[in-house]
Parts: sequence; C-alpha cells; structure tokens
Amino acid sequence: MTPADTSIPNLAADIQRSVSAALAEDVGDGDITAQLIPADRTARARVITREDCVFCGRPWVEEVFRQLDPDLDVIWHVEDGQQVAADSVLFELDGNARSILTGERCALNFVQTLSGTATTAASYAALAAGTEIRILDTRKTIPGLRTAQKYAVLCGGCDNHRIGLFDAFLIKENHIAAAGGIHNAVAQAHQIKPGALVEVEVESIEELEQALDAGADVIMLDEFTDEMTAQALSLAKGRAKIEISGSVNETRLQQLAGLDVDYISSGSLTKHLRAIDLSLRLDSDSTA
Repeated sequence: MTPADTSIPNLAADIQRSVSAALAEDVGDGDITAQLIPADRTARARVITREDCVFCGRPWVEEVFRQLDPDLDVIWHVEDGQQVAADSVLFELDGNARSILTGERCALNFVQTLSGTATTAASYAALAAGTEIRILDTRKTIPGLRTAQKYAVLCGGCDNHRIGLFDAFLIKENHIAAAGGIHNAVAQAHQIKPGALVEVEVESIEELEQALDAGADVIMLDEFTDEMTAQALSLAKGRAKIEISGSVNETRLQQLAGLDVDYISSGSLTKHLRAIDLSLRLDSDSTA
C-alpha cells in the first residue's frame, strides 16, 4: 500500500510535516555524536525486525532520509501491509555513515509505532474474517500522528472511521443535549454540511428509535447488551447502518463477530498498540 492508495486527506503533506518535526526535536542544531565519524565515511546498514509483525512506515523512512541526505539510498525488502517474520531484513541503507546514524532513531520510531498499529489492526481483522463486519478505528490516536496511524490501520486490514471533526458528524450525548434533542441535532447537521455522513450515538432503544426517525445514516450503540443489539438490528434493518462501540477489545470482538452489525469501532487499534522491536546493524566492512 502507498499513500496514493488511500482516501486519507493531506497524508503526503502530513508525512513531510511529522518527519520535519521529529527530526527537529531529535537532531536540533546538529548530531554531535555523529561528528565522531569522518565526514566522508560511507556505510551500509540493515534494519531487522526482531519479532513477527505487519510492516508499515515505508513513506516515513523515505522522507526521513530525503530530508537528511537525498543522496542516501534506501533499499527495500518489504512493502507496507506485508506480514513479516522475525529476523527479516526490512530495508537497507547505503551512503554517508553520519546520515545513516543521525536518521536511525527517527526512522525506526516511525516504523516501530506504525508497524505496531498495523499489527494490532491485523489481529482484529482476523477475528472478523469471514463476516461482513468492518472494523473501524477512532480518533484516539497519538497526537500529531492521526493520518499516519489511520494509514497503518488500513495496512493492517481494518478501516477508517472519520479522519477528524471536519469530515463527518458524530452526534453524542453532549451534542444532543446542547442541540435540543436528537431530531434537532440531525436536522441541523444536514443543513450545516449536506451530503456528509451523520452518525448518532445512542444509549437506549428509545434513543435508537429517535435517531432512526430523524434520518441518521449510522447509529452507534454504546454499551448495548447482546439482547439490546439484536433488537436494534431488527428496528434499523434497511433504515440505517449499525455500529457497535464501547469496551471493544479482542475478546469482546470475538463475541460480537456473530452479530449482523455493519461496523465495530475500537480505540484499541491505535491507543493500545505495542511498538515492534527493531534493530539497525551497520555492516562491518563500511569504508571511508
């Protein structure tokens, strides 16, 4: 997968911005340790994963070394979204030794975080395999890495919910109270941005019926029991899509996979990730 394969807005610009910020906080006004190495020393390095994972982060690695040293070559052995076994070489770096070592941590930080996100997403996607359920992420992302993690979720085989507050309506309890009820909130949403998806979160069957009558596109069931969910599906059939949210982890997802819902969303895809263990090894035959 590449950024061009997704519908995530501004992803290419966000990659440049996030890499620039990451390099600024790490390198500052110069890598003083890299100055121990002769300026003309060249080297070749390999980046290896120490554990099984779904790889993600290629565009970020390329951008790190493009900004640091456009003459440095990145040689790829994997693609984004590829299942990779432990001890596999992910990519190699060939060029100025200072550039390789200066960019090492920044590049690996992106890869280990995004591969961790993609790997988590893949485990969730596997639990829903063979069903029509789409597993969605949420806005519970690492600050500054919203589009990056949304991209990683796609690499892992799950889907994106709205990207942010700007591209779809998600009307929750406080919105409903402030807007004067579900019907008023949905009506105003259609006026504010015609054609935008309108989703309403409900906490009871009564609220579900109100959202259906108001013309919501998607209804999110918050902390519904299985019995309430079955009733909601019967009422909503052909009128709105149904999404389940709230306390959805891998165990709960297994229980929900047998229900005929359209979407299951989980913040765990992006907030409960575990970074993948990576290692960069400089070849011993590097030369001046």
